[in-house]
Parts: sequence; structure tokens; C-alpha cells
Amino acid sequence: MRSHKLVLFFAISCLLLQEKCTDASQCNESERRALLEFKHSLQALYFEGYDALSSWISEEECCLWDGVYCNSFTGYVEMLDFSYQSLVVAGTVSPSLLKLHHLTSLNFSSNDFNGSLIPEFFGSLKKLKLLDLSNANFRGPIPSQLGNLSMLETLRLGGNGRVFNVGKLEWVSHLSRLKEVDLSFTNLSNANDWSQVISHLPLLQKLNLRDCDLPSISSSSLSIANSSTSLTYLDLSDNNLPSSAIYPWLFNVSSNLVSLNLSSNRLKGPIPEAFGNMMAIQELYLSDNLLILAENQVRGDSVLNEIEKLPDFMVLDLGYNLLNGSISKSIGQLSNLQVLRLAGNSFDGDVISEAHFSNFTYLQKLDLSYTSLTLKLNSRWTPPFQLTQIMLCSCKLGPHFPDWIRTQMGILTPDHYISYVEYLDISASGISDSLPYWFWGSFHGLKYINMSFNQISGTFPNNSIHISHLDPSSNNFSGPLTRFSLDYNMGTINLSKNNFLTLFDLSNNLFSGVVPDCFGSFPFLTALNLGDNSFSGSLPSSLRSLISLEMLSLRGNKFSGVLPSSLQNCAKLKFLALSDNELSGEIPMWIGQKLSSLVFLSLQGNQFRGRIPHQLCGLKYLQILDLSVNKISGTIPPCLNNFTSMAKKVSLDRRIDVEVRYVDEALLTWKGTKQSYPQLGLLLAIDLSCNNLTGEIPEELSSLQELVVLNLSRNHFNGKILQKIGHIRQLEVLDLSRNKFSGNIPTSLSKLTFLSNLNFSYNDLSGKIPTSTQLQSFDPSSFSHNRGLCGPHISPNCSMVEPPPGKAAVGIGGEEDSDDQFMKWFYTGMGLGFVVGFWGFCGVVFFKRSRRHSYYRYLDSAKDWVYVSFVLLKTRL
Repeated sequence: MRSHKLVLFFAISCLLLQEKCTDASQCNESERRALLEFKHSLQALYFEGYDALSSWISEEECCLWDGVYCNSFTGYVEMLDFSYQSLVVAGTVSPSLLKLHHLTSLNFSSNDFNGSLIPEFFGSLKKLKLLDLSNANFRGPIPSQLGNLSMLETLRLGGNGRVFNVGKLEWVSHLSRLKEVDLSFTNLSNANDWSQVISHLPLLQKLNLRDCDLPSISSSSLSIANSSTSLTYLDLSDNNLPSSAIYPWLFNVSSNLVSLNLSSNRLKGPIPEAFGNMMAIQELYLSDNLLILAENQVRGDSVLNEIEKLPDFMVLDLGYNLLNGSISKSIGQLSNLQVLRLAGNSFDGDVISEAHFSNFTYLQKLDLSYTSLTLKLNSRWTPPFQLTQIMLCSCKLGPHFPDWIRTQMGILTPDHYISYVEYLDISASGISDSLPYWFWGSFHGLKYINMSFNQISGTFPNNSIHISHLDPSSNNFSGPLTRFSLDYNMGTINLSKNNFLTLFDLSNNLFSGVVPDCFGSFPFLTALNLGDNSFSGSLPSSLRSLISLEMLSLRGNKFSGVLPSSLQNCAKLKFLALSDNELSGEIPMWIGQKLSSLVFLSLQGNQFRGRIPHQLCGLKYLQILDLSVNKISGTIPPCLNNFTSMAKKVSLDRRIDVEVRYVDEALLTWKGTKQSYPQLGLLLAIDLSCNNLTGEIPEELSSLQELVVLNLSRNHFNGKILQKIGHIRQLEVLDLSRNKFSGNIPTSLSKLTFLSNLNFSYNDLSGKIPTSTQLQSFDPSSFSHNRGLCGPHISPNCSMVEPPPGKAAVGIGGEEDSDDQFMKWFYTGMGLGFVVGFWGFCGVVFFKRSRRHSYYRYLDSAKDWVYVSFVLLKTRL
């Protein structure tokens, strides 16, 4: 009987299991409806532009929908994952997710939820083990209801901006199963309990609190801290934490740490030797602090000696501290080291030799930039390592090109390719040598090369090279720029996410000839700098294809012809520098109409003619306008007050979003010399000097209250100086010299407290120079050659030059003008009379024989009379 019951039980169980398995092939109907409702609140697109949720239709099996993962046995939805790199999800999150009762993983990372709040109902998804909302553009406070997720093992909320207003983290302490926490870039400035909470998470392995404004750890927190932590990964970088606040807690929880990042804090003093007691440590990041080497550490008896004993130590980052002295050769004992970064310290005069690198068999990244170290390495030295990154900017490698770099280059054979170094920076390293013959053919696989600011000579090859970032600027490269240089993957690139050309820089070299007209393949080019070479010919017409271009610098060359109208296709241009060329024609109207984003416009030192087009007034973001040293005529357009950046106090942080030094550099001419202004965002200037402009200064110019530099010198302006020129309160440079301005100097100038350069010389100004400490401090040459001016600079006694009331001042007006006119006609008449008299007399003597003989007889008689008179006078004496 019992056996029959047993058989019946097994039969029923098999039927149930069969039914269950059959049902598992289809998702739960209520969960399908919940997912469809969830879909309606979202917009999900692939980067290609088509709908990423097109598979979410009611007729299809929901377990096969993109981003949905079901249990293979029960058919219940257990995971929603929208973290694909090719997918962007936007919108809000529907509460319909609460109907997914078996959901264990929810991943919305790297999407865009339009700054919406993190839903409080997430705290009701009781079975969640993973919640990832990182880099998804959520805003607002983190709901404390997340503390109800008692099954949670992974919590990632980082990268959502600094607007999170988080109080205490007590709710985190309820999540006792947590193994990973990422709250990076979250405002935790009020979370005074953060160290206590972290110490009471017994299973926690990874903790990322980067850039969270963490408060200092109190002594009471230390007394109750749990030292038996399982932490292996800890990132507290960018928190401005002082040494006293972090060291006691850190060394209490560091027994199992594998990776520790304390970069960008306020760690001071000698490097603690306790770091050497972290027996499991493999990665140590201490850059951007105020750490020093104690005297015993300078002698080589340092914490490095302790670290050398650690068998698996792989990353040492001490960059940008206050380390000095010398680097001990014992550092070479770190045989497993893969990353060594000592950049930005002061090892001035120290010499690095082969002995320092003797055991670095596994070294991959070497960064000694800005240390002033001298690398004295044998030319035949073969390093024991193969580097992927070499960063030696501002080290002393020269004068010869370091030959050992050749051993780090990729190897290309007919059968295979081995890639080594990808990033090479030897800029400003004192190299004065020609480029080795092997260089251009040896860097297969290199993505970044910076050899700028040396004295490297040579030419570019004729064959194509494939690279993402090449900066040979400020060297002695010469010869023509062949077509190879604009190969599809060649040029320079900065922080790009792909291999498309975005930045091209060959400035400050000796290149010559015509620029190849082959820019048509580079729609992603952001910055093009060919400045300070000897290129000639017209501007390439293919510039029209650079629709993403924001910076164009062609200054200091020999380009000629008119500005091609195709340049107006570069509608995103912010920085346009065409100064010191031989360009001609009229200034195009389309500059003001099509290039409306311009911040910097310099056409200085060309041969432009015609009037200033009033369309330029449409450049409301313009900060620098330099049209000096041309042949421009006419008057100043009165609409210049439309330059909003100069008229109103607005944010000037409109610099081009690529990290290149020349973007923020302006060259302006003052007193005959060019001066560099490195901070473009701090300078607002108008320079129209050395042209043929006429008329008066328009009244509207005084409304540019934020203007810093105004140069109108060497033109033909007349009339009076603006009475309201003192309203331009930020003015530091004012040059109106060598014009025909008349009248008094406006008293409003005494209000310009920032004025440091002033020049009113060579005009027809009159009257007394306004009395102010600012104006009295200028050199007398600033007011010279104005015959009607008086004051401490020119003539202390103004009664000698000031006219009586009602009469014009000396030097201006009717009397002076009449004298000038009389003298002009006097000298003209005298010259004309001399010509007529001279040639009239000579003509008569030459053509009339009788007159000529009479003239000669007269001269003989006069000679005899003079002789006789002289003899009689001598006899009487």
C-alpha cells in the first residue's frame, strides 16, 4: 500500500514538473503587462538611431526582449539590464516594476533619465541583489527607503552629479550583505557617520567614495571602528581629507587592501611607513597631495624599502606631491611593478641610470613628467621592459634623440604584428637633433606622440602614417606638407572616444609650400593649427568640409587671396586667427551672419580693404576683435554695442572644449610689440589700429562696459573723444594716438581705476588734462604733440595755452586752421614762382641769341667792375 502511494507521489510530481517546465517557455502574463507599461515611460534608442525596444511587443515572448532576462526554470523576470554601450535610455521609471516580484538585478547605468528623482519605490523591490543607477543622470536626494533592500549586494549610484543632498548614511548600515558600494561624485558633506557605517558592513569588499566632500573622521568614530574589515578596494580620492582625519581609520581597516586610492586630498608630511605593512597591497595611488620625503627617506631609508618586500606590488603613483631629493636605485627591486608615476615632483638635478630600471621586467607605464630628472642612459641600452606609455615631458633626454625608444616600438612583420608603446610624450626634453631614420617607420600601433618644444629637425615622409595624436609643434621641421599628413587616421586627437581626426597641430615649425587641399575626409576635426610656418597660396577650398571645426589658426604664414566663401560652412567656429598673412579683398559679410559663435576674430596684418561690414555686429559672443594693420576705410559701425560679451557682465567661460594651449592665447599689438594674453576668457578687446578709418567714435561704443582693451591709433578719426568713455569701467588699455581728435580730454577718464596704458599723443587735443591720480601717473609721452594741452605732463602753466572764454583753444579751431591754410598757400605760391621765374629766364637766354650775348657781356662788365673795385679798395688800405 505504501509502495503504491510512493508511486502515485512520484507520478504527480513529474506531472507538476512537466507543467512547470512547459509554462516556463512563456513569460508570466502579469509581468508582460508590467513591462509594456514600463516601456511607455521610456525612450530607448541605439546610437544608430532606431528604437531599441522595438522587440517589446505583446505578441512576442517577453523573455526574449532586449534587456530582459528570465529564470530558465520558472520563467519569471529576474534581471533588467539597459547598460549596453550602444544603447541610450531616457525618460522616467514607471512603478509598474513593482509587479516584477522576482526581480534581483536592475541596471540602468550610463543612460539619461533627464535629472529625475530616484524613485522611492525602488526600496520595495525586496529581492534586489544589484542596483546600478550610476552615470544615469538622476538627481535629488538618495531615498532612505533603499535601506529596506536587505538582500542587496551591489549598490552603484555614482556619477550622477554633485546635486545629491544626502544626510546621514545610517540607512546603509541595514544592508548587511553589501559587497560593493559606489557613491562617487555624491554630496556626502553631511554624512558624519560614513566611517562608522562602512566599518559595520562585514562583507564589504569594494568602496568608491571619490569626490564626495567627505567630512573628517571624528575620534569617537575611531573608537568603535571594526578592524576586521574585508575591504580589498578603497577609493577616497578627491575629498580634501587631511592626514589626521584619514590615517588612523585607514590603517585600522587596511589589512586586506589590494588597491588604495587617496589621490587629491590634503595628505601632508612624510609618507607613513605603515603603507609598507599592507601585506596584500598591489596598487597605491597617492598623487596630488602634499607629501614629502623625510630626511631618512631622502637617504634611501624610505617607505619604498618596505614596499619592496611586498611580493605582488604592481602600481605606485606618487605624482604631483612635494617629493624632492634623489630617487634611490633600490626602487628597481620592485620586480612586479607595472605602473610607476612620479610626475610633478622636484627631483631637480637627479640623474636616472639603467640601474634604476634593472628589474622592471613587467613595467608597462612610466610617467616622470615635470620632474626635471636627467635620464643618462647608454645609447646601446636595451630595457628589460616593453612599455605601453612613455611620459617624459620636461625631463632632460637631449641633446641626442634617445635611441632606446626604438626598442619600445611595435614590430611589423609579414606574418604578425606586435604592438608595444601606444603613448609617447617627449615634449620639452631638450632634444636638439635630427629625427632618426627609423622613427617614421617604427611606430605601428602608436596612438599619441608629443615631441613639441624641442629643436628636432627633419622632414615628414611621403608615405601615409596612421596615428591618433601627433604634436610636432615648436620644432625645426621643414619642407612641404605632403598629402600623407592628412591621412584619415592621422593628425592629433585629444580625449576622443574614437579614431577620427579631431585636432591637427603643426604650428611653430618651418613648413612651406601649399597646404594640400584634402580636408574633405575629416568632418570631426575640431581644431586646426598651422600657425607660424611659411605656408603660401590660397586657403584650401576643402575647409568647407570641416563642419565640426571650432578653432582655426593660420596666423604667421604667407597665405594670399580672398577669404573663401566656403569657410562659412564652419558654423561652429569660435576661434579664427588669420593674422600676419597676405590675404586681401573686403571683409566678408558672412562672417557675422554664419559664424555667429565666434569668440576670437583676428584678421590683423593683412591687406583687407573696404568698410567694416555692419553684419559683424551679429557676433554677440565676441570677446576679441582685431582688424589692425590693414587698409580698411570708412567709419566704425555704431552697432558694435551688440557685442553682448563686452556690454554685459556674463560668463566668459566659452573657451573651446579641447585641451590645447593655443586656444586660450591671444596676440595683441601694443606699442609696436606683440604681447601674448594666455587667458582668452579674461580678455575683451577691440583693435582697429593702423587703418584708414575716418569719422567720429560712435556714442554706442561707451556702452561696452566690460571692454578691457581699445586701440584706435594710427587712423584718421576726428571730432571729440567720447565724453562717456569713462563708463567703460574695466578699461586697462586705451590708445587713440596719431589721429585728428580735438577738444578737451573727457573728465570721465578719471573714473577708470584699472587703466594702465594710455596714449593720446599726436592729436589736436587742447585744454587742461583732468586731475586724477590715475592720469597723473602716465608718462608725458602719452600726451605729447597736442599743442593745446596743458597740465603737469606738458605745461604746468595752463594760462599760456588756455584760450579766453568764448574763443577757440590754441591748436584747434579757426585761428589755427587759418594759419595752417595761409602757410600752405604761401609755400605753394613761392614754389610756383620759383619754377616760373627760373625756367622763364633760362628759356629766354637759351633760345634768344641776342639776349644770350647781351647777358654774357653784362656778366663780363660786372666781373670787371668787381675786380677794379676790389683793387682800389686794397690800394687805399
